[in-house]
Amino acid sequence: MPKTARPLSATQVRRITTPGLHAVGGATGLHLQVAKSGARSWILRITVSGKRRDLGLGSLTDVPLAMARERARETRDLVFQGRDPVLERKARHAAMIAERASRLTFDEAARRYLAAKTTEFRNVKHGKQWEATLTAYASPVIGALPVADVALPHIVSILEPLWQNKTETATRLRGRIEKVLSWATVSGYRTGDNPARWRGNLDAVLPQPRKIAKVQHHRAVPVDDVPAFLTGLRARDGMAAKALEFLLLTAARSGEVRGATWDEIDLKAATWTIPGERMKGGREHRVPLSGAAVALLKALPRFEGNPLVFPAARGGMLSDATMGAVLKRMKVAAVPHGFRSSFRDWAAERTAYPREVAESALAHVNGNRVEAAYLRTDMLDQRRRLMRDWASFCAKPAAKAGNVVPLRGGRA
Repeated sequence: MPKTARPLSATQVRRITTPGLHAVGGATGLHLQVAKSGARSWILRITVSGKRRDLGLGSLTDVPLAMARERARETRDLVFQGRDPVLERKARHAAMIAERASRLTFDEAARRYLAAKTTEFRNVKHGKQWEATLTAYASPVIGALPVADVALPHIVSILEPLWQNKTETATRLRGRIEKVLSWATVSGYRTGDNPARWRGNLDAVLPQPRKIAKVQHHRAVPVDDVPAFLTGLRARDGMAAKALEFLLLTAARSGEVRGATWDEIDLKAATWTIPGERMKGGREHRVPLSGAAVALLKALPRFEGNPLVFPAARGGMLSDATMGAVLKRMKVAAVPHGFRSSFRDWAAERTAYPREVAESALAHVNGNRVEAAYLRTDMLDQRRRLMRDWASFCAKPAAKAGNVVPLRGGRA
């Protein structure tokens, strides 16, 4: 049995400043703990299940002497009843955390998920797209709802209005909601099945996306009309026209061309190396430059302090709409991205290059995982010959030089 200390008054307790444990009496085992920093708190020394425990009862600032003695007596009474105050305190703490977790809303869960996954997104724009779709479609329905309460009917009500007419958007949205809810489950904010899961869940109440989604091909210039188009394009001035020509010669994406910087270009090696963060697939891509592409670059002006190869008039990046405006002025019913289709049709129909060489030139990700595991090369030498032949085809004399041939059809 611990010794019973002489009860101290509140004034006497306040005068204790020596670091260490000081018995204050009035309740068996009650001590004032003084830290070296001067902080003072209550400690109850008690034996629970044969083991001595030092239980904190609060700070002297928040818990006056009389209250500390009362807490000490109540704790001793719990032990006398065979209960463990430490375990009970942990249980209360766990219940408090669980209650707080149950109040975490879907919007807050989405925000935390995005913050945790920022580095995995291909670029800032990709992260913004995630946030925008969740804000536009999910938040109005489940944004303020506790993430633990999100159920299948909520997901269906979000997706059904989009599923028929905006199928691609809806499928992406479904996947994003599923990932947020998975994060919430792993993080302990919800339990049970994921209501946004497709297989064995939503596939029972919504039609298969591939059965209803219509493929939207990018409008493209037919292969036979490309030489005439390039002739007309080269007759035009302006940075947007030059960027469009470079896009045509490299079969690159609009964003890759518009964001190209001089430090990515090696004119001596005739190679353009696009870093992974600017690529759709997230991997570095080397583009072999034909003689025509190199000549175009050498003729471009360079602006001090501006790293962009094709800067806009005010110094920033060209917009896709600016490049599209060139096509409109030429009365060509196509979009910049459509020239990748023109290139792909030419490679398939007019050349003997293997399919994988053309696909690599377009920086398409190989969907066959087994094949991709073995195909480690980017086939730069073969692609260099491919792009040289493409440039030669584009530059061949047109039937009516200088006349732009309107779009007759084409696909992406």
